[in-house]
Amino acid sequence: MRSPAFLLVLVALTGSASAAPADPQALELAWHRCLREAIAHQPTGQSRAGNERNALDECKEREDAYVAALMGGRPQSMWAWAWTTLTEPLSSWVSLLRR
Repeated sequence: MRSPAFLLVLVALTGSASAAPADPQALELAWHRCLREAIAHQPTGQSRAGNERNALDECKEREDAYVAALMGGRPQSMWAWAWTTLTEPLSSWVSLLRR
């Protein structure tokens, strides 16, 4: 599981909401292409898990860009995320009580 510090860095790297959003599908395809190429040139005799771990390490920047594009529509700070996480269920519950 990723640490909250990683998420903060990831949110900071995504930039402001006014920036043009990256295409998640194109980034996903680029990441998968990078993984296939990285796995193809791994040394023989290495375990499958080792091959996958090395390929993931080689393609970390593309994975980060893909995840950042997926999170582009989310709140820009952890405080906003925490506030939304707390208030949405409460506001739904209050609206049900009012009916």
